[in-house]
Amino acid sequence: MTLSRDLVVAITGASGAAYAIRLLDVLLAAGRTVHLTMSAAAAEVMKYELALDVTPNHVTARQLFPDWDSLAAESPYRTLCPPRLSEVSESGQTATGGQLLTYSNRDYRSGIASGSFLTGGMVVCPCSMGTLSGIASGQSQNLIHRAADVHLKERRKLVLVPRETPLSSIALANMARLSDLGVVILPAMPGFYHQPQSLHDLVDFIVARICDQLGVEHALMRRWGDGSADPTLGGSHKR
Repeated sequence: MTLSRDLVVAITGASGAAYAIRLLDVLLAAGRTVHLTMSAAAAEVMKYELALDVTPNHVTARQLFPDWDSLAAESPYRTLCPPRLSEVSESGQTATGGQLLTYSNRDYRSGIASGSFLTGGMVVCPCSMGTLSGIASGQSQNLIHRAADVHLKERRKLVLVPRETPLSSIALANMARLSDLGVVILPAMPGFYHQPQSLHDLVDFIVARICDQLGVEHALMRRWGDGSADPTLGGSHKR
């Protein structure tokens, strides 16, 4: 069976809004149809970290992708979000065929709330500990929980990107439980073996790993063993 090119992205209130924005940018540039839902806490984090005014129940592409040229040099958005790979229209369309569709976190009538709606996978980026707990316990108290539950029951790819430190025993137990169920736990822990030169490089490292899990081609970072990285730098796999 051919996997759908539709992907579900959920954004929650953990720190790391720049990861979410860059992920959306890369997926849309790759020509994917992205079904986006976000929590109210995510909008608060975007306001604090990126100075973005986002309405979580009616988020638009323009809110997430402001005009780059109009951003002030000291804008946190410019500092943390790498320059976009493609222009995203106000309607959420890109020249590469990508499309951004958005849903209220309470919209259980949306396609992503049902297993009959085919997708190529889902990622929660960043994933708060509250959302992780809700998914682990099958709460389905909002569309993020429900969409994740759908991907679990349909045995589809589900990637969670927690950004928290230190981790409590409760969080670790929830992660272990989800991992045993086939969920990919991909913490926002950027590596340094690719010799990052900017914050953008660190953001791209995590987004690149997410895309690898979702089967989305990219050229965001130098891969280990491709001849461009210094083998003397080492990595966790060498220890």
